[in-house]
Amino acid sequence: MRARGIRRLAERVPRLGIAHVRGASMAPVLAPGDRLLVDHRGRPAPGRVVVARFADGTVAVKRAVERRETRSGAAGWWLLSDNLAEGVDSRHRGPVAEDDVIAVVRVRLWPRPGRLR
Repeated sequence: MRARGIRRLAERVPRLGIAHVRGASMAPVLAPGDRLLVDHRGRPAPGRVVVARFADGTVAVKRAVERRETRSGAAGWWLLSDNLAEGVDSRHRGPVAEDDVIAVVRVRLWPRPGRLR
């Protein structure tokens, strides 16, 4: 896809969206039922909470820890749960390709609005 086609595709994706947390893998920072404001054009960075799609299609909220290469050698991210006893993350599935990091979490909207620590 040429650069012009990529720009057109990016223009069709809304910049901001809402994610819904399920499960306790991000406790104590996030709880089941939390609603998050996400930025689809945000850039992941170590320590940021992101929404990502694992290779099996599972979409999850995880913390970006560091850049790593995927098995194919592409740029990717090592993603972990804050609650290591719960959920599935890069320890189980390996690094997530950079293109599969769908959004960066900006703030929790509900039930306790505010920035994430």
